[in-house]
Amino acid sequence: MRNMPPNTPPPATPPSDTPPTGASPSGTPPSDAPSAHPPASATVLLTDHAWPDDSVERTVIEAAGLTLVTGPADPAPAATIEALVREHRPAAMLTCWAPVTAAAIAGSPDLRIVARLGVGLDNIAVEAAGERGVWVTNVPDYCVEEVSDHAVGMVLAWARGLVAFDRAVRNGEWQPSAARLRRVSTLTCGIVGYGRIGRATARKLAAFGCHVLAHGPHPPADTTGVELTGLDELLGRSDAVILHAPLTAETHHLIGAKELALMGQDTLLVNVSRGGLVDTEALTEALAVGRPGAAALDVLESEPHVPPALLEQSGTLLTPHIAFSSTASVEELRRRAAEEVVRVLRGEPPAHGRNTPRFPSGGRP
Repeated sequence: MRNMPPNTPPPATPPSDTPPTGASPSGTPPSDAPSAHPPASATVLLTDHAWPDDSVERTVIEAAGLTLVTGPADPAPAATIEALVREHRPAAMLTCWAPVTAAAIAGSPDLRIVARLGVGLDNIAVEAAGERGVWVTNVPDYCVEEVSDHAVGMVLAWARGLVAFDRAVRNGEWQPSAARLRRVSTLTCGIVGYGRIGRATARKLAAFGCHVLAHGPHPPADTTGVELTGLDELLGRSDAVILHAPLTAETHHLIGAKELALMGQDTLLVNVSRGGLVDTEALTEALAVGRPGAAALDVLESEPHVPPALLEQSGTLLTPHIAFSSTASVEELRRRAAEEVVRVLRGEPPAHGRNTPRFPSGGRP
């Protein structure tokens, strides 16, 4: 049985609540960092975007005297992104979901930063970027309220039977006597991944009177009102288990058949983080026997494809990876990611560097 790793995850996908790294203690760039001014007509490549246009990014980028080139809105295959990089030789890349491979990073000798429009870094070759002196950044705190709201909303919908009874009424059934609902204040809720979003979720659940358990590799100093436990104990004691962990090599399939078997009957599994945290096949089989009794999933391993076997389970609540989204959060995300690009191209360290670029003594590679 696996607990989440106690130490820093591998460089491929650092946890979203890890403090920014890479900047010097004084807050100034390394002595061999790029010059203080971006090259003339430097190009920024927006690989993809999950919103209608590129207006926010374009406003920030062009105000800095840079040129924005926008790829296809939907995430393109790695080969397409690599071709775009070779064609435009960007000094910076903004990416949402598209794969930014080691080959893509190597495709532009001018590249200085890959800025993720989001929190997780599992679509970026972070280590390869560092080896070439390229910053990787994210926006780790833009959607704390939205994702925690979504998680709590899923718990409330399950506890009060909102989805199941809505479906029943639409099917012509009006049977209040069938209700077997839960008092929210009596629930024990376990949070796996106790970073920014996990702590916000705990705060909101506590306001409903829930008893909150938490498990994570970097617990804060103040855990008032929360009981820290091991993963196995959390799974066995919780009425609802909520996943807020980052996806890394160690946390891939963190919840598999053995972990699901520890959960009680008539319990809920919530995943608003990354689909790869859960073994989907094992979950489908576990739902069929009622351990857990329900799953509320905003993310899937196979997204956007939804496995038919999962759709057939009556105890599932599914949303299409929207937990992060609100008008305010998306606008903030886009602006702050673009500002990171401008900051680095001016020779400044990023606000949220997630790697430590290795600048050779002779300059950039």
